[in-house]
Amino acid sequence: MGKIKRSQITGMNFHYLHYPLDYFLDAMVKYEFEKIELWGAAPHIYVEDLSLTAIRAIKKEIARRDLEVVCFTPEQCMYPINLAAKESAIRERSVAYFKKSIDAALELEAPMVLVTAGWGYRNESRREAWSRTQDSLEQLTAYAKKHGSVLALEPLQKIESNLINTLPDLKEMLDSIHSPALKGMVDTIPLAVEGEALASYFEELREDIVHIHFIDGDPGGHLAWGDGSLPLEKYMKTLGDHNYNRALTLEFTSSQYLIDPNQAVEK
Repeated sequence: MGKIKRSQITGMNFHYLHYPLDYFLDAMVKYEFEKIELWGAAPHIYVEDLSLTAIRAIKKEIARRDLEVVCFTPEQCMYPINLAAKESAIRERSVAYFKKSIDAALELEAPMVLVTAGWGYRNESRREAWSRTQDSLEQLTAYAKKHGSVLALEPLQKIESNLINTLPDLKEMLDSIHSPALKGMVDTIPLAVEGEALASYFEELREDIVHIHFIDGDPGGHLAWGDGSLPLEKYMKTLGDHNYNRALTLEFTSSQYLIDPNQAVEK
């Protein structure tokens, strides 16, 4: 059985939205983080607004603090990004946006880009929307493979997406594309909402699990540890049992942490 290391705990800038990016980076140094996951959104690092020079300047600030970017997570759960969009213009724009995100991740020396399936209209055939997502992901996977990057595909809650919500959904998409540039990941909130077991992901996907968002919830909420009711200690044991040695990101998205983001990290 392995043991989770302090260095695996990874900070994220989502709940630092109302502070400058430098404030977040300084907080990561203060709390002795080694790894960060960058949420790609304004005002911090939105790829549609930033030049190559600006992204390289951000990378310089990260390197100056001896921090490592383990994953780049472009904002994608709200309009205008949707890989499953029925409207071709939205879908094409979304694919282009993710290609820019892969390019940005390479400049940040981040080995992964987080991607989600998007969503189809709830009064249309799920299979139609699934087909559109698969086509989008096939394009992006080819692009990622060409550039030496990996896409980490994340299941979402059913209120966010009607495509990939569970382990069977995730496995179906991974199997249908079957590329070394497309892997799976886990977020403890959709996992808990669906009543799934963390161990099942390792048993089914094995080495294809490359990333985890490790947060508390009730069961939803994306909360700081101790603010929810999820069995985090049990999850930790499962991670150790399966010798998980990758990042465990603190993705705190609840608005209650926006005023004092450091307090959530301290917890």
